[in-house]
Amino acid sequence: MTALSDGSPAAPTAKQRQAEATRTRLLDAAFDEFQRYGLAGARVDRIAEHAASNKRLIYVYFGDKEQLFDTVLVRNLEPMIDGVEFTIEDLPGYAANLFDYLEARPELLRLFAWRTLEHSDASTASEVERDSYRTKSDAIAEAQAAGLISSDLPGSHLLAAILALVQSWSAASPALALAQGAGEDGPDRRRQSVHSATARLIEVK
Repeated sequence: MTALSDGSPAAPTAKQRQAEATRTRLLDAAFDEFQRYGLAGARVDRIAEHAASNKRLIYVYFGDKEQLFDTVLVRNLEPMIDGVEFTIEDLPGYAANLFDYLEARPELLRLFAWRTLEHSDASTASEVERDSYRTKSDAIAEAQAAGLISSDLPGSHLLAAILALVQSWSAASPALALAQGAGEDGPDRRRQSVHSATARLIEVK
């Protein structure tokens, strides 16, 4: 995109709009492919077919399948980070709201599960994700130092425990839901449990 004489950006050309539309279709198709089959099982030819695009463009726009996977992750992490407010004064509320966000997006949970299984090397984490966790861990550590929340666990460990609570039911065996009897459990009750467990986890004793 070029700039006008007054410094403002010029409107994108038809070619640029077409390229951006193709890139968006590829990302949408890649998200569906990766959440279904994971990084190893995903096929770039299938992604291209579902995007009504040329397989070669995947390598032009994203480099390779692994880089495409990373781009898809960041594309879906950013709305979650921005959309679920992290408030150190209300960590149980944050946990419950994050539960709601992921409960409404089971395909996103599957994508995260595949990443943990196949692509868990910390060196592959994006700056977006690193900055988000660093900011949250630092805020927790500061609150612990001020005596506002429990310091039984280091800040990063406490954050990991909260995130594990949020995703506990998605990681549990489906048979566990039957332990209390079919129909006796559901998202609202699980959300309440996440909120209560987080509150107890951070309680200063």
